[in-house]
Amino acid sequence: MIAGVVAVVLLLAIAAYACGGGTDYGAGFWDLTAGGAERGKRPRWLIDHAMEPVWEVNNVWLIFVLVIMWTGFPELFRQVFTTMWLPLALAAVGIVLRGAGFAPRKPVRRLAGRRLYGTVFAVASLLTPFFLGAAAGGVASGRVTATTTASTHAWANPTSLLFGLLAIAATATLGAVFLAADARRFAAPDLDRYFRRRALGTLAALAVLAVVTLFVTHGDAPHVWHGLTHGVGLVFVVVAAVATLATAWLLTRPSGARTRVTAVGVVASAVLAWGMAQRPYLVPTSLTVAEGAGAHTTLRWLAFVTLVAVVLVVPAVALLYWLDTHGELEGLSDADLRDDAVDEV
Repeated sequence: MIAGVVAVVLLLAIAAYACGGGTDYGAGFWDLTAGGAERGKRPRWLIDHAMEPVWEVNNVWLIFVLVIMWTGFPELFRQVFTTMWLPLALAAVGIVLRGAGFAPRKPVRRLAGRRLYGTVFAVASLLTPFFLGAAAGGVASGRVTATTTASTHAWANPTSLLFGLLAIAATATLGAVFLAADARRFAAPDLDRYFRRRALGTLAALAVLAVVTLFVTHGDAPHVWHGLTHGVGLVFVVVAAVATLATAWLLTRPSGARTRVTAVGVVASAVLAWGMAQRPYLVPTSLTVAEGAGAHTTLRWLAFVTLVAVVLVVPAVALLYWLDTHGELEGLSDADLRDDAVDEV
């Protein structure tokens, strides 16, 4: 019973990271595709202003995932990080490079330096979700087992490649939806239209990829396919489909908070559908939740510590998001600093 509860918490943490971290990766995707220095100036301006207050906080959910995996399901952790060490290592490098590129690119004065740091940030934002998705696809297709050795086949297979592309499309959609809403907050209707058009395009790509993935899993990951077309997994698939239609409809008009809610619903429901489709396995069809769980005492303490962390962290993160989306975290401009200096004198 306790192992099942912890498994659900792990799945929810993955969904939170997919939505929160995915929005940041999506912003990097649009930074990469914004064009040259002049044509991409305004989209990149919005990306910088929208990401600055919250770009680091979403890694909280990744830490949740890792802690729950290695503490609550050590056998799952061992199998995944043994078999998938290469894509996961590349994803970790991508996470580091994103920060190393994003943080200094704005204060750097030389154009060549800005281009270099911006390219590092943008390319890492594209590759990181792909490799994370590819690793998840390897798990979903049952290629992660106690006897599997690290190999390209474990993550370079039809399901893994489609999961990687789904991750890119999902993050690009989230990024565009949130940036369109931020454009209205910054009184930039041209950027609102710019990002709404792109959100519609990536949402359509996401829907097509989801249908293709469903067909591919029929032969390549039959247990997951069965879970996605039956029971609770099917319920979340339907929810994701409804949220996709609602998001598409809302994107045809000026962006608002409801578009962000439905877009998050698309991605979160898709992640939950995948998790429910794998039941009762952590790795279909070789490692069940009960088999992969740690000691009962460890699970109880993990559940308690997780509850405490959720009580402390979730309200703080929710407050941060609220302050950001309501424009309460704007950085001081040079004029503000000059006014403050005059007031002190």
